[in-house]
Amino acid sequence: MYARLLRNVGANVRCFATEATPKVRPINKILISNRGEIACRVIRTARKLGVRTVAVFSDPDEKSLHTQLADEAYRVGEAASSASYLRGEHILNIAKKSGAQAIHPGYGFLSESVEFAELCQREGVIFMGPPSSAIRDMGIKSTSKAIMAAAGVPIINGYHGEDQSDECLQREAQIIGFPLMIKAVRGGGGKGMRIAEKPEDFLTALNSARTESQKSFGDSSVLLERYVRSPRHVEVQVFADQYGDAVYLWERDCSVQRRHQKIIEEAPAPGLSEELRRELGEAAVRAAKAVGYVGAGTVEFILDKEDLSFHFMEMNTRLQVEHPISEMITATDLVEWQIRIAAGEPLPLKQSEITRRGHAFEARIYAENPRGGFLPGAGPLRYLSTPQPSAEVRVETGVREGDEVSVHYDPMIAKLVVWGENRSQALNSLIARLGEYHISGLETNINFLIDLASHPEFQLANVHTGFIDQHFDTLFPPIVISPQQVGQAALALVFNELQSAFSNSSGGSRDAFAATPNLRLNYDLIRTYNLKANDKVYSVAVKFNGEDVQVQVDNGVWQKIKAERVLDGERLKIRANIDSNITTYNANIDGASVVLFLESGKLDFELVQPKFLSAQVDQLGGGGSRVVAPIPGVLEKVLVKPGDQVKKGDSLAVLIAMKMEHILKAPKDAVIKSIGGAEGDNVAKGAAVITFVDEEVAK
Repeated sequence: MYARLLRNVGANVRCFATEATPKVRPINKILISNRGEIACRVIRTARKLGVRTVAVFSDPDEKSLHTQLADEAYRVGEAASSASYLRGEHILNIAKKSGAQAIHPGYGFLSESVEFAELCQREGVIFMGPPSSAIRDMGIKSTSKAIMAAAGVPIINGYHGEDQSDECLQREAQIIGFPLMIKAVRGGGGKGMRIAEKPEDFLTALNSARTESQKSFGDSSVLLERYVRSPRHVEVQVFADQYGDAVYLWERDCSVQRRHQKIIEEAPAPGLSEELRRELGEAAVRAAKAVGYVGAGTVEFILDKEDLSFHFMEMNTRLQVEHPISEMITATDLVEWQIRIAAGEPLPLKQSEITRRGHAFEARIYAENPRGGFLPGAGPLRYLSTPQPSAEVRVETGVREGDEVSVHYDPMIAKLVVWGENRSQALNSLIARLGEYHISGLETNINFLIDLASHPEFQLANVHTGFIDQHFDTLFPPIVISPQQVGQAALALVFNELQSAFSNSSGGSRDAFAATPNLRLNYDLIRTYNLKANDKVYSVAVKFNGEDVQVQVDNGVWQKIKAERVLDGERLKIRANIDSNITTYNANIDGASVVLFLESGKLDFELVQPKFLSAQVDQLGGGGSRVVAPIPGVLEKVLVKPGDQVKKGDSLAVLIAMKMEHILKAPKDAVIKSIGGAEGDNVAKGAAVITFVDEEVAK
């Protein structure tokens, strides 16, 4: 079916968006102007179709997965997006140099850039997205609302006019009524968005929205809309070809969000009638046709949770992050559709041929701290084990074990996508597969996703955009560490020590811990540990003899346990019978880090060294007085050099993380011994930035 596209490469290929009578134009090489999981996703489909791929990479991405998977890769610049993945002219030159006929922009970066789409058209390279006119019309909220209203797409009551004076906006706000939403005209991702609950809040909220909009988009213009309390966010996947035809591939519910950003999505949206699904789909198609759309797009609607009325919110003129769940319920490959439509083919299916089967969920796995306000993180993936992919389970990722989640880009690690015959089955699968997603080395939101998917109200599909705020206390209950969990951590240390000793031992070892992991001995092995979790240190003793184990926590009673290591490749997998309850769990031990992967999620322990051991390490120079990075970031400035004398409170270095400055200061009078990196270097959380010795020692 696709072979005909690979015959006779045309010499002059133009952007497809403007031809009245399109022709099928072969595409045998695509440049992907993106990184991470979406680049890997496009490469996978292109390879299936026999299309060669060209990757671009910034300096920190040189050895990343997408550069390894692509047929060829080119450096595009330095770490900052503005110096790499946003360099449209440079990327276009690489496309022409490599012989790529088309550029797939993925999502983010240049995917919704009017200027880049126009540049591709002028230079004769296919931009695998909609016409620049459609991007422009849908990118300006006031323009898109007017076009939608004319096309018969429901819009929410509001003011979208050009008069941006305080007087006019206040007058319109009174007409609309409170509470109301103030939105940046060119906004997105929650930026430039404020809610005014009552008239006296309006001017403060307005000025705040304007300031943020100006900083983010270079435009302080806003629009006003009626604010729908507890709305649902429902969006429709649409596709259009160059012949004026368009279809919808049903809807997705993306209501559960943090910081106005999605973290879990499902398709189809729960609780809608077939009639309402059809109305949403047909409205989305009208929206696409109204702007002469071509390719993949998503029309987003606000759905009133109470009366199920819906109103146009915006159109994302690109492939969405959550497109896999639409693929799962329609048995389609939307990237393949993109390639075929970009080449000038008609839509692969008519609307009547697009069937819907089952239910799908997508959970976005991020390096972030949900209990710390969902602050993004970064760092190495020191241990990574994913669920087994299948026809019903997809792991969409751009990283491998040992890779670094960079401070320069979005902290998403992967998308876990599951399918089931119905919502209940799919949700059970999601929870189970999340429990099989094991990561250590940095903080993730996996535990939070498990708690969210297990929440009774989420199970009942009572979802809306304020779900996390409404259920905050039950989604973030106090962390309680049980004696059983402390014992499980100690068992992991014992079995890890046994395995290490066995692996390193030679024939005549006299160390009992060099025995095979489950060997039964005629005497007890005893180990004691201090384990820290949730800011509390637990003292635990273990008596071990084969499967027979006794564990004592904080000088309490000795608890009898039967335990054994389960062979599972290189993973540390343990089966333990505690209080007649048999559980199997995985663990990862890396230095002083002891991580358990339990049914309830990940649990971190730290092996606390005895003080005399710490003192020995200090004397050896391995852990002298130092200033460490409190979070991962970029070392922006170093303000001192070796040999400098500093006083307590002096500024030593500046760390940039999440676009914020963090000044590292001296905790005491000291002499600088060494600097742990150069300006511009990435710094991991906990890494020594400045090492110094006491002034008395230096003298």
